Amino acid sequence: MLFNSLQFIIFFPVVVGLYYLIPQKFRTYWLLAASYYFYMCWNAKYVLLLLFSTIVTYVSGLLLERCAQGEKEENKRRRQKKLCVAASFFLNFLILFLFKYLNFGIDSLNQVLGHLHITLSVPAVDLLLPVGISFYTFQALGYTVDVYRGEISAEKNFFRYALFVSFFPQLVAGPIERSKNLLRQLDKPAKPCFDNFRDGFLLMLWGYFLKLVLADRIAVFVDTVYGDFETYTGVYLIVATLLFAVQIYCDFSGYSVIAMGAAKILGIQLMENFDAPYLAASVAQFWRRWHISLSGWFRDYLYIPLGGNRKGKIRKYGNLLITFGVSGLWHGADWSYVIWGLLNGFWQIVGDILSPFKKKMVGLLDIKEGSLSHKCLRVVSTFFLVDLAWVFFRADSAFSALRIIKRMITAKNHWVWFDGSLYNCGLNQKNFTLMIWGILLLFAADLCKYKGIRLREVVAKQDYWAQCLTVTAAALGILVFGMWGAGYDAASFIYFQF
Repeated sequence: MLFNSLQFIIFFPVVVGLYYLIPQKFRTYWLLAASYYFYMCWNAKYVLLLLFSTIVTYVSGLLLERCAQGEKEENKRRRQKKLCVAASFFLNFLILFLFKYLNFGIDSLNQVLGHLHITLSVPAVDLLLPVGISFYTFQALGYTVDVYRGEISAEKNFFRYALFVSFFPQLVAGPIERSKNLLRQLDKPAKPCFDNFRDGFLLMLWGYFLKLVLADRIAVFVDTVYGDFETYTGVYLIVATLLFAVQIYCDFSGYSVIAMGAAKILGIQLMENFDAPYLAASVAQFWRRWHISLSGWFRDYLYIPLGGNRKGKIRKYGNLLITFGVSGLWHGADWSYVIWGLLNGFWQIVGDILSPFKKKMVGLLDIKEGSLSHKCLRVVSTFFLVDLAWVFFRADSAFSALRIIKRMITAKNHWVWFDGSLYNCGLNQKNFTLMIWGILLLFAADLCKYKGIRLREVVAKQDYWAQCLTVTAAALGILVFGMWGAGYDAASFIYFQF
């Protein structure tokens, strides 16, 4: 069930209405039933995988707590707890591997054998990737680690824990919530609150704007150019690559914001997943602002356990590459995603190595650190590096990505900027202009967030009639300028495939 579907527009008010009408003690069961129905709308049989992950991590939590409270000697308790965590990770990763990475492993094996001139062809397996499997698996495994570390107590109520894993607003594309935040809120259902309704609705409207007005409109241009990059060369590819950076931001943050808004209406505060990432002044800072829930997951459960930055520079750089390489593989079962992840790690290593040189150059050139020009230079250079890596994320393969980069570097059709040819790439002049105005609005909103100005709080301080007018105008704007109507195919969110 897509957020941008008529089915969800009917489903969500029904869920909210009954949630606040039924007695409080039944609300967990109602939300759990609604969440499982929401997931089953994609492929009902794959709900068994969701249930399997839930049962495995629930039982592992109980066993971990039991081991910790036993009377055995400390070393034996520690071994039992590690064995329990290992079993939980093994079973969850086994399912993840079978459905997401098995064919990738088979293809890679066949390619290696082919290079060695060994004629052994292992057939691919026809398995449909379960939507959101990477998200709910990581959320459940995060709970296992939190119990192991003693940061939370094991959840005794199976239905409440099952709701934690399957909570429908963030089930299929995040944010990947922490047990310390979401489980605590599910334990105490909220009462109806006008402020929550208003803030949640405003968040959902902003998310729909990002998705329907911007992401889906930009997708038409990007898909046209990247789908035939042998024809659309040079400047066309440069523009499409710049726009893809905006598209994936609007698409993914749009989902996260709608999820936050839907949860807010239900009285639940989800973590913020994006914080004006393209205003970051370094690639490292970008990853503290982009997909915050996943970046934090890898930091806390992979990078720091590997040693983080505590064991010297060489070890730190190795840990960075491992973390971002695994992050790339998490996003997709293809070497292009791994290269994308490694590039983001590599940019950070280079930035760290060149840091003394950059400081020296700033002093020699008498540049004022913190000045607007210096900040702009850092933001633009960071965006360039991040956007260059996005080519590997968007292209069909690593080989295609390299060809696209080559065609951008050797661009000779610079007249395209001025002769109106850009209006022949799927978007006419009207829609292209509307897209540009939408991007400027996005930039203004992110600049406000960067400066600490929360637009929802500004709206909340206005008179009641002004709040209603703002909400009505925003809803009408989405209905008028969103990608609707005959011939439009409601596009799913990009991150559903991960």
